Formats: sequence, structure tokens, C-alpha cells
Amino acid sequence: MKKVILSGMQPTGKTGRLHLGNYEGALKNWVKLQNEDSYEMFCCIVDWHFLTSGFSDTDGLKNRVKELAIDYLSAGLDPEKCVIFIQSQVKEHAELHLLLSMITPTSWLERVPSFKEKVEELGLDSYGFLGYPVLQAADILAYKASAVPVGKDQLPHIELTREIARRFNNLYGPVLPEPEGLLTPFAVVPGIDGRKMSKSYANDIKLADSDKVTTEKVMKMFTDPQKIRKGDPGRPEICPVYSLHQIYNSNHEKILQPCRSGTLGCVDDKKDLAEHINRSLAPIRRKRAELEKNPDYIWDILREGARKAQARAGQTLAEVREAMKIDW
Repeated sequence: MKKVILSGMQPTGKTGRLHLGNYEGALKNWVKLQNEDSYEMFCCIVDWHFLTSGFSDTDGLKNRVKELAIDYLSAGLDPEKCVIFIQSQVKEHAELHLLLSMITPTSWLERVPSFKEKVEELGLDSYGFLGYPVLQAADILAYKASAVPVGKDQLPHIELTREIARRFNNLYGPVLPEPEGLLTPFAVVPGIDGRKMSKSYANDIKLADSDKVTTEKVMKMFTDPQKIRKGDPGRPEICPVYSLHQIYNSNHEKILQPCRSGTLGCVDDKKDLAEHINRSLAPIRRKRAELEKNPDYIWDILREGARKAQARAGQTLAEVREAMKIDW
């Protein structure tokens, strides 16, 4: 039997559109996994998760969801090879979340590292935010997923999902599998200000950006603070521009010596990087332009994906209800 994989992204930011960090860090790997015969992929747009922090900013949510779906498809996710759907269109996620919340100790949720960090960073303090990991567990367990592609920082969430599944099985019988974190190489993509690329930092380069906008953003990028002008020796190992060269320029090693000697100026280096990024993203952007012309096609894919997801999640919920003796 194929292993089931569940992954999802939030429709965050002003537009919901994904950036290079989202693509290189996760989406690119999802496309690879969908093409492997040993996996069955469920790729979700987690709009309920978005509400845990974006509850006061829902006016453009429908458009953000559509734009995120377009990025999924233009990057290579294929509805013939994976199930693409909106979380809130599969109500079984909410029901399983409710049932699992009944057996999950509050202390388990309070010890999740990301909960403490975001409470301090964002000042979030709500029942929904505290229960975010239980909803995430429900997302995964509704499909009896055996693996979830994550970075190391997400492993505590997977371990909590395993603990919740284990507790359920101890109480009611062996129904829910304990998923594994599928650690895959996630590229750390720097933003134009040198920090990790993020929508919240407004330092991102989007997949949907035009060649012109991409070039303008790259030209604003931070570089080695000691390299003020051409002729100054550079340190490519600490330069965000060189970090992106390593991702998008197959000949990036040829930059090292000219950068260190000072013969390569930052302006020329950035122009070269922008050309490589634009060349790499050209197929994605061409496909995106075609998809944007037919929004009905996007919604049809999402509705069909929800139908398929609901069929699978419904089977799991039937087993859960029977095990809990509430299958009226």
C-alpha cells in the first residue's frame, strides 16, 4: 500500500501568493514526492489555521486561497497525482479536532515551543490558537497519514500528533496511526534584507513577481557590510546574494574568487543573480499566467479535491465514532 502524506500551507500575506522560500523550502519537494509511486499526497490550503492569527483580516481570504492554489498548480502540483483542497471544505477536520480536543491535556499544548514563541512575539491569546496543534493533528490523522514533510522546527508538532494518536488508541482501540516526520532537505532562503524570507517581514520575492519586480528586489538586497564598493574584498560565505546564487546559479563557485578579490562588484553580482532567478522561474510564471485566465478551473480543482479528501476523511471519522461508541 502507498504511504499517505499530508501537507498544507496558510493563505497568508496580502495576496496569499507564495515566495521563493515557500517554493524551495517545501513546495518543490511536494512536487517531487507526488511523482513517487510509493506515496499518495494530500495537499491542503489550511484556511482555518490562518484564522488563528488572521481572524480580523478575512476580507480578501477567498482571493488569497485562489492565488495560493494557482501557485500550487503553477509550481507543478498535479490534481491527477495528488489531492488539492481547502481545509474548511472538509468538515471532518473540524469534527476530529473537536473529538481529539476532549482527550488532549492542556499541558501538552502549553509546552509546544512555537506556542510560547508566538504568544510572546505576536501577543496571541485565544482558545483557537492554543488548540492549533490539535487541529493540525486532526488534519494529519483524518487521512491516516504515515508521513508529514517537515523541517526540524516542526518535529515537536509531529511528536504531539503521535502522542494524541497514542492516547486515542489506548482509550478506544487501534484506529489512528502514529505519523512520522519526513525530514527532507529544506533550503533556507534569505530575504532581501538578509533575514529568512518571510511574508511577515515584507522581504520576499514571490513566484508571481514579474522579471522587472524581481530584478528591482534583488538590486535592493543586503550584501557583505564590509564590501562598500567595487574593489573591496568580499566574503561570499556571509552574503545573502551568494546564498541565492547557490540555489539558482549552477556555476556559483566561479563567483567566489572574483568576490573575495574585489574584482566583482555587488551591482554586477546582483544583476547576474536576478537573471538566474528569472530564468529559473520562467516556466512557473508562464503556467501561472495561463491559470490566471481561468479561475473557474481553479475552483473546480479545489471542489473535486475536497470531494476526494472528504471521502477519505469520512472513512476515518466513521472508525473514530465507532471506536468512541458515538456512531449513532
